[in-house]
Amino acid sequence: MNEFSLLCRILGTLFYRQPDDLTVKPLWNLLAEGKLNQHWPLEQDELLAQLQRPYERAALNQDYQQLFLTETPAVTPYGHEWPNGPEEADVASFLTARGMPLAETPADHFGRLLLAASWLEDNAADDENQAIMTLFEEFLLPWCGAFLGKVEAHAQTGFYRALAMTTRGAVQAMAEELLEVDDTEDEQEA
Repeated sequence: MNEFSLLCRILGTLFYRQPDDLTVKPLWNLLAEGKLNQHWPLEQDELLAQLQRPYERAALNQDYQQLFLTETPAVTPYGHEWPNGPEEADVASFLTARGMPLAETPADHFGRLLLAASWLEDNAADDENQAIMTLFEEFLLPWCGAFLGKVEAHAQTGFYRALAMTTRGAVQAMAEELLEVDDTEDEQEA
């Protein structure tokens, strides 16, 4: 798994899964042991330190619930509910066409989109870079800034505020990297 895939997998999981979800336990252990820094490819030490502080799981669960899961969540994690967000059917069609298995939850969930980027990277086809660029440009970037800003503003714990800031920096860095790779490929073709 490369750095791009790792970033997307970690950040996507933290947005997609509730803190008490058992599948997230290994990630929580990495955070609690302070071992995330050694695998993190970006210079975000202060934000990572804030993510790795000891938080009460009950407080994180409550924060996650009020942010994303209540009947009227503080922040909707679904792109189709944002002004510049994608239609869920378009995301599902795009991912299905690339062979990604879909869960029952809508495909335009913010965390799911990051997990999809990781999946596309790990299951690369000939048009791997183009598929990931399309995912970012059409389905993630148009609304992620507003989404992350709202998460940061409404989070009750430092963890979710730091997660929003960390994700903003990571998505920006990954988008820039994708553009550089695309420019390099264009130059090689010319």
